[in-house]
Amino acid sequence: MEESKHQDGVESHPPRPIRWGIVGAGHIAGRFAEGLSFVQNVKLVGVWARRGVQAEEFARKHGTRAYASFDDLLDGVDALYIATLPDSHSHYATRAFSAGRAVLCEKPAAVSARELQHLLNAAKASNVLFMEAMKPPFYPLFLKLTEHLAEDPIGDIGFVRAGCSIADVPLDHPSFRLERGGGALLNIGIYEAFLAVRFLGSAINVQTLGKLGQTGVDSFASLNILHENGIAQIFCGLDLDGKGDAFIAGTKGSVTIHENWWNPSRATVRYLGGRAVELHEPFQGGGLNYETAHFCEVMRSGGIESPVVTHAMSMKMIAIMDAARAELGLIYPFEARLAGRPTH
Repeated sequence: MEESKHQDGVESHPPRPIRWGIVGAGHIAGRFAEGLSFVQNVKLVGVWARRGVQAEEFARKHGTRAYASFDDLLDGVDALYIATLPDSHSHYATRAFSAGRAVLCEKPAAVSARELQHLLNAAKASNVLFMEAMKPPFYPLFLKLTEHLAEDPIGDIGFVRAGCSIADVPLDHPSFRLERGGGALLNIGIYEAFLAVRFLGSAINVQTLGKLGQTGVDSFASLNILHENGIAQIFCGLDLDGKGDAFIAGTKGSVTIHENWWNPSRATVRYLGGRAVELHEPFQGGGLNYETAHFCEVMRSGGIESPVVTHAMSMKMIAIMDAARAELGLIYPFEARLAGRPTH
C-alpha cells in the first residue's frame, strides 16, 4: 500500500492505535470487546478481573491478554473501559485517572451525584478524558433522527415517555444485589433519564412510585418528572414485562422510537395533518462500537469531555436517579463510607 504524503512531500503515517484495556470480564465487557472490531485504529491489549479464571477465559475468547493485576493493566493501555458493577466504578476510575488514562465508564458512571462529582473533579485534576458509556445518541438511527428533526421539526418538544421492564431477570443476577449498586433505576432507568434530559433539559421535580424487592433493590419504579422544558414519564423494572419503545411529543408532531429504543434502528415521525416519515437505520457490532468510536475521536483531538454525553448531562441524569431513590428509601450499604468523602 502506498503511504500518503503531505503537500511538502513528507510521508505521513496513521496515528498509533489506541490501546484499550477492560476491567471486568462479564457480559457487557464481552460486547465491548466484540464491538472494537468495528472501530478503526484501536487494539484490545488486555483485561483484568477480580476473578482470574474469568479473566483468562475472556482473554482466550477475545484474543487478548489477562493481566495479573489492575495496575499492570493500566501500565499497558491508553484508555480503560470499566465494565464492572456500579459500586466499583469510582474505585477503578480514580485509579485510572491517577495513572493518566482516559476512561469510558459503563453506565451509571457513579451511583449518586455526590460520587459523580468526586469523579469529575478527579478527572479534571488529572486532565484526562472521562465519559459515561451512554450508547443511544451514537447509533445511526439516533443520528439520522436528530438530523431529520433539525430539517423537519415537530415543533417545541414538551413530553417524553420511555420505559423498559424485563420480567425474567433471575434473582441471582447482579441487578438484584443491593451491596453492588443493583436495582432497576441504575441499571435501566438511567437510559430513560438520558432521553428525558436530552429533549427536556434538567429535572425540576421528580415524583416516584415504586417497590423494593426481596433483596432490597428497586424492582420497579415509575417516575413523573417536571423538566425545564416539559414533562417526562419513565419506568423501569426487573420483574414485569414492559415494552421498550419511546415517544417524544412536540407542538407540530411526534416521534416513536420503536423497541428496543436504546438499541434503536426504527423510528416513525408523525406530523399534524397526517403526514408520516419512517426512518430505518440498521446498526452493526452490537451498538457499543459507536460510542467507542466517538470516545476515540474525542481522545485523539485532545478533549477531556464528550460534547455529546457531557459531564453536565451525566450529572442531570444521576440527579433524577438520586431523587427517585430518595423517595423509595433505597440506600446502598456502601454509601455510608462515601458520605464522609469531600467533593472538592
